[in-house]
Amino acid sequence: VTAAMAERVSVLLPTYNERDNLPLVVWLLARTLSDSGIDFEIIIIDDGSPDGTQEVARELEKIYGSDKIVRQLFLFPSGTAYIHGMKYATGNFIVIMDADLSHHVRLHFMWVHSQKEGNFDIVSGTRYKGNGGVYGWDLKRKLISRGANFLTQVLLRPGASDLTGSFRLYRKEVLQKLMEKCVSKGYVFQMEMIVRARQLGFTIGEV
Repeated sequence: VTAAMAERVSVLLPTYNERDNLPLVVWLLARTLSDSGIDFEIIIIDDGSPDGTQEVARELEKIYGSDKIVRQLFLFPSGTAYIHGMKYATGNFIVIMDADLSHHVRLHFMWVHSQKEGNFDIVSGTRYKGNGGVYGWDLKRKLISRGANFLTQVLLRPGASDLTGSFRLYRKEVLQKLMEKCVSKGYVFQMEMIVRARQLGFTIGEV
């Protein structure tokens, strides 16, 4: 905890029509990070949601304070959301995750893996190694995800088990360098980030 207090984590939360989920995921993140002794901020990057997500983000900023909740608006593809959000990030480490509650909010296990165990440049949440997995997916979605990862493993040999996932922790300076190199948008963006990280010699841990 002492080492964690010397650092700051910026959580990037791209949103689109997450009015109902956003208060819960922010509350869970804030509680978990505070209980773990991790200094943090949550950056909500909304893609022009028509359902009132921006109004909810505004209220959350009032509740938690502008030092903990930063809200921004963007109208670009997925990869650009992270570039937009990173401009406002003050943390030494950046976590990217979905706001739809599909990712586990207990970020301290990624933090400990990064800071205490391996001192990695990137820590990636994986569904395809150790006790990782998914819940609630139908067979078609599982096959598509497995197939995409298998093909990438064969063709690119990235040295990571889950390239299509979007639940990751980065050192800020590493993420900045990767953003400068990456050209993909949408889901392929996540794959390119890991492949380029290997090309540039960055270390990758998985949990």
